[in-house]
Amino acid sequence: MTAPTTDATTPAEAPLETLSVEQLAARVGMTVRTVRFYAGRGLIPPPRREGRNGYYGPDHLARLELVKELQAHGFTLSAIEGYLEQIAPGTSPEQIALHRTLLAPWMPELPETLTREALEVRAGRRLDDDALELLVALGVIEPTPAEDVFQVAPAHLAVGIGFLEADLPIEAALAARRIMTEHGTALAQELTGLFRDMVWPHLKSSGQPAELMTAMVERFKPLTIQALVTAYEQAVDEEKRQTVRRRT
Repeated sequence: MTAPTTDATTPAEAPLETLSVEQLAARVGMTVRTVRFYAGRGLIPPPRREGRNGYYGPDHLARLELVKELQAHGFTLSAIEGYLEQIAPGTSPEQIALHRTLLAPWMPELPETLTREALEVRAGRRLDDDALELLVALGVIEPTPAEDVFQVAPAHLAVGIGFLEADLPIEAALAARRIMTEHGTALAQELTGLFRDMVWPHLKSSGQPAELMTAMVERFKPLTIQALVTAYEQAVDEEKRQTVRRRT
């Protein structure tokens, strides 16, 4: 039996400079109707015309991916339009991708929707109502309107299970989350200010190409997180030493 041939015009293989509206929609995971609606609102420039055919390229793709990122952050259509109006018409796809990188969430994984049974499989243990209440208190899972269906932060699940195995009281979990939220918010505000006032101006004045700036921003994220973990570990060790000194 011979292998099926692949149509050269499929979305996966069509050249970026000659995408049809159907291929563009498939690339960004939208319907053709949605792409045309956004085009009608001016969120993407008109296609390149060859006779009666319209073709889309990297600029259209980058702008639609940015629209999806803004939607994921809860922006309304009017807010998205206002954001895109600030991007000059001649902006390169690489520079538009940099905008998307600056907006991208720092968590490596998006939340997943799991049933209670699937959550127990992922956790490797049975989860009674008390266990679920603790995971909710820690912010690891969030209930949904559907019964026994939860939004789960995969990267945090192992931490939550660790707290369960440590038999942490629910009151302590709530207090710990409040402390981490308060200090995490303050830290995020200060580091965002540092990035805005010091890192970003340096990147813009460096003359580096947009794709290299994108890579540098991506490296900034894990470096910041690792520095935070290191600082916390050092602070805990110092607090233990201070406790010992006070007792002696």
